[in-house]
Amino acid sequence: MSLARPRRRVAAAALCLAALLTVAGCGSGDDSAGDGGEGRTQLTVLAAASLTDVFAKVGDAYEKGHPDVRVRFSFAGSQDLAAQVRQGAPADALVTADLPTMRGLRGETGPMTTIARNRLVIAVGEGNPHRVRGLRDLADADLKVVLAAPEVPVGRYSQAVLDGQHVGVKPVSQEPSVRAVLSKVTLGEADAGIVYVTDAATAKGSVDTVTIPDAQNAIATYPAAPLTSSRHDAQATSFVRWLTSPTAQKLLREAGFQRP
Repeated sequence: MSLARPRRRVAAAALCLAALLTVAGCGSGDDSAGDGGEGRTQLTVLAAASLTDVFAKVGDAYEKGHPDVRVRFSFAGSQDLAAQVRQGAPADALVTADLPTMRGLRGETGPMTTIARNRLVIAVGEGNPHRVRGLRDLADADLKVVLAAPEVPVGRYSQAVLDGQHVGVKPVSQEPSVRAVLSKVTLGEADAGIVYVTDAATAKGSVDTVTIPDAQNAIATYPAAPLTSSRHDAQATSFVRWLTSPTAQKLLREAGFQRP
């Protein structure tokens, strides 16, 4: 399905396309005339940064079952993905880490499907040298805490759980994605940060984690939807539907995501 766009949005789309083409994606082979090469349809999926590792496997699995389709991903914070959609980025489907971001794109997306859920955890340096035991310890003025920015889904979730426990935190930085938060802790530039359970799992051996009890935690919901501007509407809808299949769900569970 195609939508007419003003000239200024066409220019923005061209800029977004250039950015998307620099992102490594699943599949192999050279693109041909904007498709997936060798007669295959190329689907471009904008996905939340916290899906980076698992979606590499998801893309491979989808292509094995759909040899006529090549899937490429562009990962970023959900708020940045939403901005790309509003600017007319040439993409086919969107997966965000929260419902508000997806709902804010009504008219730009097709039917929404929840594909997974996630929870928060405190990431700390290996061995937990500052002996962080829970959310209240993050209020220590001597502790360098990093959080995601408030417009980022994990940033909103983090602030919600801190507010729920009446914990005031002055972060040393506010990052544009959960992966940026994790990176700060991994590199030793921060003593602690709040990330998703699944992201912390990708850094085993570099960071340790402190569990946030369920009663204090927040549940992150991951909705997926085809974009109404997609040139491959049927294939985009099929991919979104497939994300709830047993094969895709098994990969998501193995990565630590919870059932939809």
